[in-house]
This record gives sequence, structure tokens and C-alpha cells, in this order.
Amino acid sequence: MRIYQSEDYKSMSRRAANIISAQVIYKPDCVLGLATGGTPVGTYKQLVDWYKEGDLSFAEVRSVNLDEYLGLSPHHEQSYRYFMQSNLFDHIDIKPENTHVLNGLAKDPQAECAAYNKLIQDLGGIDLQLLGMGHNGHIAFNEPGDDFGLETHLVTLTDRTIDANTRFFDSRDDVPRQALSMGIKNIMNARRILMVVSGEDKAEAVLKAFAGPVTKEVPASVLQLHPDVTLVADKAALSKLVEAGVPVCG
Repeated sequence: MRIYQSEDYKSMSRRAANIISAQVIYKPDCVLGLATGGTPVGTYKQLVDWYKEGDLSFAEVRSVNLDEYLGLSPHHEQSYRYFMQSNLFDHIDIKPENTHVLNGLAKDPQAECAAYNKLIQDLGGIDLQLLGMGHNGHIAFNEPGDDFGLETHLVTLTDRTIDANTRFFDSRDDVPRQALSMGIKNIMNARRILMVVSGEDKAEAVLKAFAGPVTKEVPASVLQLHPDVTLVADKAALSKLVEAGVPVCG
């Protein structure tokens, strides 16, 4: 595992974008696993800037997203398809047919999950999976206590996750109660994993995930068992890990 400490959010985002761009340059038709949420926004912005400057092309890249709210259309402003179009896909040369996000309006969610697992397999697997992390150590919508052997599945969101996502909606009542999400098994099958974390409020979660025991109660802790993980975080997010004596790179 490699842990890189950045001075602030901007430099963290640039370092993460560097890792993703290197993957795209090395393998132009790579499969990128992509994440949503506030933390990756800066990384996507940097990738868009490099594309516009002519330094990077996504023309052959294929992508699969981690999750989607159940019940939201792709055009809903809080859907993750909408997020990806707004923050990345609409601003680069990736082919629309090569971008894949779970269908939040699927009439048969279980069939949609099975089809998504097959899609990932048919693509040849994920070359680089980008992840964020929740305050309770969740990755994608895999909450504490979820089985590490799960593949893409239907998730009932916890109250804490609903509360955390309320800021994106008009009210708490508008937050979907369920989502479709890749499972831990999908994530762990990726050849490389890149996690980005920012802010002092995530410091305890980072400590538990990367210096504590591997446990279902901290889903991100399973990443300790993956052979190729890179954590890129700002100083605030890494503060407790550094205090615990875990070595980091500048």
C-alpha cells in the first residue's frame, strides 16, 4: 500500500488525477471504475483541464460507476449519472456508449445487478478503481456489517448515510432509501485501487481503515488485503494516521 500526503484538497486532487492519467496513457482502452461524491470533483476537474489542454484523451476508455440511487432517473440532478455527465463525461472525449452507470429506474433491481456484474466481466475487469470513503468507513454503498463477498447488490441505506446525503436534496424526506451498488468483491477484484480522502472529519475513519483490524464494521479496512492500493489524502485526513506512526510519502 502506498500513502501519499498532500498539503490540501487541490494538491490531493492533482496527485490523484496524475495517477488516473498515467493509467489512461499506459493503457488507452483501460476500464476505469469511477466514484461520485464531493471528494472526487477536484480530480475530475483536473482531468478535464488536461484533456482541454490536449494532454490526455479518453477516446478509448471504458468506465463503470460504483453505484446509483434506486428510483432516480439519469436526468435527476442528484442521480449519479447526472453527476458524472456534469463533472466529467460532458467535458471529455469519452464515447457515451463506453460509460456505464447502474440504472436507478430498473424494474427488476436484482436483474440489473446481475447484468452489471456480467458487464464488468465482459469488459475484462476494472483496471483502476477510484474510491472515496464515508465517515463510517463505507465504500460505495457498502455499509458496516456488509459481507465482503457481495457483488453488485440492492442496498438499504443507513440513517447515517441518509443524513450525510441530505445536504444534496431539498429535505431528508427526498433522499432515496435504497441504492444499487457494486459490492466489496467487485471492488477487490479491480487490478488497482485509488482512494481519495479529504478533511479532518475523515481522519478517524482513515485511521480505522488503514491502521486498525480488517473488519466488516469498517468496510474500507478490507483494502489492506488488496495487493495494489494507493491512498491519496490531504494532511487533515491523514493527521491521526501520522500520529499513530504510519509512514506516509510527501
